[in-house]
Amino acid sequence: MIVYINGEPHEFSGPTHVADVIAMQGLTGKKIALELNREILPFQQYGSQQLADGDRLEIVHAIGGGQNDSFVIAGTTYQSRLLVGTGKYKDLNETRLAIEASGAQIVTVAIRRTNIGQNPGEPNLLEVISPDKYTILPNTAGCYTAEEAVRTCRLSRELLGGHKLVKLEVLADQKTLFPDVEETFVAAKLLVKEGFDVMVYTNDDPIAAKKLEDIGCVAVMPLAAPIGSGLGIRNPYNILTIVENAKVPILVDAGVGTASDAAMAMELGCDGVLMNTAIAAAKNPILMASAMKKGIEAGREAFLAGRMPKRRFASASSPLDGLFF
Repeated sequence: MIVYINGEPHEFSGPTHVADVIAMQGLTGKKIALELNREILPFQQYGSQQLADGDRLEIVHAIGGGQNDSFVIAGTTYQSRLLVGTGKYKDLNETRLAIEASGAQIVTVAIRRTNIGQNPGEPNLLEVISPDKYTILPNTAGCYTAEEAVRTCRLSRELLGGHKLVKLEVLADQKTLFPDVEETFVAAKLLVKEGFDVMVYTNDDPIAAKKLEDIGCVAVMPLAAPIGSGLGIRNPYNILTIVENAKVPILVDAGVGTASDAAMAMELGCDGVLMNTAIAAAKNPILMASAMKKGIEAGREAFLAGRMPKRRFASASSPLDGLFF
């Protein structure tokens, strides 16, 4: 039986309960929060809840979006659930300051549009986002065919010394920048076969998202709205369906406009949010980067806390039971 613990597969030979895993992790008696298949499991059920093959446990040492609330992509653990891009800033210094303010650990770079060493003599982005400090996520922005995207990923692997983690996006046209899902399937299959760890941009279609997971992508990244639109999450129930059926990290990508949009994505149970324009196009990008960091953390805390149920009518905040008249 295989059980995924914080994204990593662990094999168990016999009946195993959640409490057994907690003990194995050395966390018995410690203050933790635990999700089983993306649902909070009350601590009272740790001893009775038996695990099944394919179950996914997410164990954090504190309820909240703080430094102990990690998630895993392609075997690497990250504390920050905010991923940021590097385009549209006025200069490299603003890029550096905004990324620092965001607290991001994964930074995406458009290989076809950005110099990371392929153009000697020009300003090199890696001078302000060192690979020693950040995970560089090459992306295939600007690619309109599977062939273009695969070639771009191969180029990034050479430029970054064998780097396997890539963000795949294959666009349908220049006006909408919606993904060409058919070409994305083709490119994803080729890249996975070649050993790349593929984080893939797609539309908010639960069927397409599941197919990309089945192909072997390490993370699926449905759009919230068109790239650069700032419209926020247009189809929250689609995103929720994708999250509920996924066994890989789900990160909202594209369309976020402000911190409340990021918080909503996290409240839906997404593992993270990737954004660029929402920060770079703000009047004060550095301040917006800080706001986005807080929005991600607040949304994550709200998801873990579990919101109250919605009611059609009012419900008194103070109970009437035992009231003296």
